[in-house]
Amino acid sequence: MASFRKRHWVAEFVIGTACLHGCGQSPQVPEKVDSSPADSTVVATASDTGTAEPNSSVPARDPVEETETPLVLIRTNHGEIKVELDPEKAELTVRNFLSYVDSGHYDGTVLHEVEPEYVVVGGSFTEDLEEKPTRTPIRNEAENGLSNSRGTIAMARRADVIDSAAAQFFFNLGENSWLDHAGTEPDEYGYCVFGRVVEGLEVLDRIAQLPTKNQEEFSRLPTDTVTMESVKRIR
Repeated sequence: MASFRKRHWVAEFVIGTACLHGCGQSPQVPEKVDSSPADSTVVATASDTGTAEPNSSVPARDPVEETETPLVLIRTNHGEIKVELDPEKAELTVRNFLSYVDSGHYDGTVLHEVEPEYVVVGGSFTEDLEEKPTRTPIRNEAENGLSNSRGTIAMARRADVIDSAAAQFFFNLGENSWLDHAGTEPDEYGYCVFGRVVEGLEVLDRIAQLPTKNQEEFSRLPTDTVTMESVKRIR
């Protein structure tokens, strides 16, 4: 699973000082910074299996319409979320995400890591917490100029591999600019933003407030399971 990690933290966010899912071999999300991001290095490890060369040609029909910005409806057992994607700034990432949407990959998966005013993470695990198989990771487009600001959606990746995002993603619930592209090394390359929530941000805020538990490799798993019952493109 995907995770981000700040080196001096002892706890995990979607990963922490301890390695989740094979020491960062699958998607995860980093610890929320507890001080000025300029003072320390962020190490975020996003999730999904696979360490092959990044895939530049994503399978499935061309999901990006010429005249309309893609819109995806996520129906959860806690409410609905509409996400507008940005193929102009993140073409490969949008095509990759929509190919998972169109294949039904996300249907029935859970939002498995939550933290108020920080992030909500999902895209990889069934209600039984079994990790679903994914395709080859894609190239990281974090240098596209989009910031991890409140209400955006971004791809998770392994902290030590720049081009390692596959299916797992996260919603930013706070102003997380410290996750933006800042350099060429893995720990500073950043996390690719590829869209924004246009309806349902309050649903995500409520989900993030749910009680959580530490269960094996899941450090902030909601005790009340949050299932994405369906994820469909509506435009």
